[in-house]
This record gives sequence, structure tokens and C-alpha cells, in this order.
Amino acid sequence: MANGTISRRTLLGGAAGLAGLAALPALAQDGTTEFTAPVSSSVRNNISSFRMLQWQDYFDNTRGGAILVDITSRALHYWSEDQSIYRLYPTSVPLSEDLTRRGMTSVVEKVVNPTWRPTAAMKERHPEWPDVVEGGSKDNPLGTRALYLGWTYYRIHGTHDTRKIGRKSSNGCIGLYNEHIEELFEMANVGMQVLLV
Repeated sequence: MANGTISRRTLLGGAAGLAGLAALPALAQDGTTEFTAPVSSSVRNNISSFRMLQWQDYFDNTRGGAILVDITSRALHYWSEDQSIYRLYPTSVPLSEDLTRRGMTSVVEKVVNPTWRPTAAMKERHPEWPDVVEGGSKDNPLGTRALYLGWTYYRIHGTHDTRKIGRKSSNGCIGLYNEHIEELFEMANVGMQVLLV
């Protein structure tokens, strides 16, 4: 505002802000937490779908707890054995379908500060990668914790590279923020059922 006049930019910006504020009470009043914004055809949307799921749709029971990894929506769901705890975490998922494994498995080992060794196939694709990165290193692709699965080379693990979460960015594993894998690690047990869909 200069010399007591209102510019077009100020007027439009203020109107947009008031319109946004006017929508807030409607969201709060109807009890929903979902909001659908208008989408332009030129806008690329994040594929992550953070919606609560029911364990009964995927498991016969939650004996020992249950982990569901939804590769399409890039989300990991955790239920405690007594279903009193439910967690939903954003994840990274495999880069391509040929690196993706689906089906039922289980947690076979829990490792703090896991050591990372690329597989032969990874070294073939990326010969510049090191042969080993010791656990606890800030450059370790497995982050601070790892849940080893019943399938060779497959893990649910942390990552220091937070840009990977919510993306197709792994060589087969499921990645979580380090804070999330540390929380999940404490709740998960060896033998826990894990389903990747």
C-alpha cells in the first residue's frame, strides 16, 4: 500500500488468505481430517496415501503383532498384538517392479547400527559403490536400525537420506526415517508377521 492506495496484488492476496481461513471451520466442523485441494493437470501429486487401514483386511490375527507395507501408497502400517497400538509411517520403496518383492514373510533379526554390503547385482549396476559401509556411519544406507526379513537381502530399515522417503528410491528394501525405524524397532519382535502388498 503506497500513498493510501491498495494494489491489485495486495487485494488479491488478502482475498485468497480470507478464503482459505473461511474453509477451516468447515473442515473442523464435519469431523473429517481429509482435505481435497483442487488439482491442476500440470501438478504432479505425491502418491503416498496416508489413510488408516484395518488389520482384518490383510491378516487372520495380530498374534505377535503385524506389519503391512503398502508399496503402491508407500506406507507402512503397524499393529500391536492386542491392537492397542497402531502406527502409520511414510516409506521409500523399490525403484522398479523387478526389485520389488510382495507376499508374506516375517522379521527374522533386529540389528542396531547395521553394516551395509551391496549385493552383487547392486555392484554390477553401481561399480563405484563401496564394498562395505560400517554400522553407525552417517553414510550407511541402512540408517540406525534394521529389521531383517525372511527373504535374503530384504530389510525394513532407516535412512539418513530423508529425500528418499515417499519415493521409489531403494534397491528392494523398505526405508523409513531414522526416528520412525527406531520407534518401530522397539515395538517389533523377531517372528512378527510382515506382509508386502
